[in-house]
Amino acid sequence: MSDWASIALRFGLYLDLMLLFGVALFGLYSLKGRERVSGVVLPFRSMLAGTTALGVLLSVASMVMMASTMSGESDFAELRPHIEMMVVETDVGLAWVVRIIALIVGGLAVMPNLRAPGVSLVVAAIAGGVALASLAWNGHGAMDEGSRRFWHFATDILHLLAAGAWFGALVAFALMAKPDTLQTEERIRLLTRAVARFESVGALIVVVITVTGVVNYLFIVGPTLDDVALSAYGTLLIIKVGLFAGMLVLAALNRLHLGPLLQRALREGEYRVAANALRRSVLVELSTAVLIVALVAWLGTLSPDMETSISAVKASTTFDNDLCLAQTR
Repeated sequence: MSDWASIALRFGLYLDLMLLFGVALFGLYSLKGRERVSGVVLPFRSMLAGTTALGVLLSVASMVMMASTMSGESDFAELRPHIEMMVVETDVGLAWVVRIIALIVGGLAVMPNLRAPGVSLVVAAIAGGVALASLAWNGHGAMDEGSRRFWHFATDILHLLAAGAWFGALVAFALMAKPDTLQTEERIRLLTRAVARFESVGALIVVVITVTGVVNYLFIVGPTLDDVALSAYGTLLIIKVGLFAGMLVLAALNRLHLGPLLQRALREGEYRVAANALRRSVLVELSTAVLIVALVAWLGTLSPDMETSISAVKASTTFDNDLCLAQTR
């Protein structure tokens, strides 16, 4: 049960920190001026404050669970020295401290949103990016050494940030395309402009995710397919790649179909068709993205050479222990 709880915590942290970083970043490249004020287009204050608070809670719970798994202790009084040791003496503990500080800064960034919305979103995006990047220290890159370790971490961080930018944009589009939101021509124009601006950003995101995904595979598995294909790790990875390919197809269809549809909606004054088309597409993409994040959370606890069985997730406890021990300074 603790294995699944660990995966659930990883899943929650991934989604939460991706949302924090991605939504703040979306506000910077898709919106301008007073559009960045919370409530005008997106509820930035409630979303950013909520994600930072939840991020802190999930991070604390994750640290407690990791310390409990390593030490075998469940009583907090007995567990406390182990938590202190992990925070002070391991790289994963240092990354955890950096994440907590970044989340606090991100939470404070919502305060000046009404007076300086651009500055508020810049600080929140940077803080969210740092917090999201810190999750790389809970992955496979922590097992490497020397220059390989540096490049694996760099690739992991770029992969996380690109995924966060995509996920945040999908959530933002879902909110902007709600039925009670697209009631005026001004809102349709705003949505059309945001979609157009995301086209170039989205293309860059796809390239980064694809390249870093391939490089990560080479770091973890190496230039081979046969040995890993029959393992639980390989099965989940194949499913993940398939879902990602599906998202690419949807993105391509959106670019070729949705953009012209929104333009026609502006000319003809019929917003419902365009809004419904966007909403359906975004919800499918968003659901697929959530499934991919769940697989990533699971894959992070597995090793490619595990036995061919879904029950291989039971080895996640051993993997986490090795991970923490390998990071002890």
